[in-house]
Amino acid sequence: MNRSSFCAITLSLVLGACGARDSTGTPAGGAAAGAPAAATAAPATGRTIEIRTVSDEKGNRFEPNKVEAKPGDVLKFTLVSGVHNVSWPADKNPSGVTFPEPSEMLQLPGQTLELPVTFPKGEYHWQCDPHAALGMTGELEVE
Repeated sequence: MNRSSFCAITLSLVLGACGARDSTGTPAGGAAAGAPAAATAAPATGRTIEIRTVSDEKGNRFEPNKVEAKPGDVLKFTLVSGVHNVSWPADKNPSGVTFPEPSEMLQLPGQTLELPVTFPKGEYHWQCDPHAALGMTGELEVE
């Protein structure tokens, strides 16, 4: 077997093991086998606010990194470049509010993560865990 055949077979096996995922990063066909059913989120009733996740010569960042929203709006994080996630660090947010678990990494340009705004009125902070120390953070004000 020549080197390029070996590489092609190895790549096929690795990609196959990763499994197909939809644009949100969820395994194709919904939740992973054996995973508990997710609680049904309240339907979005407001607007969709797009937040781009970017890595380039200017650094790692969210665009915009400050947004205002109302309950029922949806934050739509869209990967432009790099590899990023979204999390709501407990040490930077009020206690007593339930936040989503840190997301999986967005890895493919155009991949999205949609989060309905369900928080009470207040100021909240999100970040990309691998890049937070480099300033990849954001602020949400719920009106």
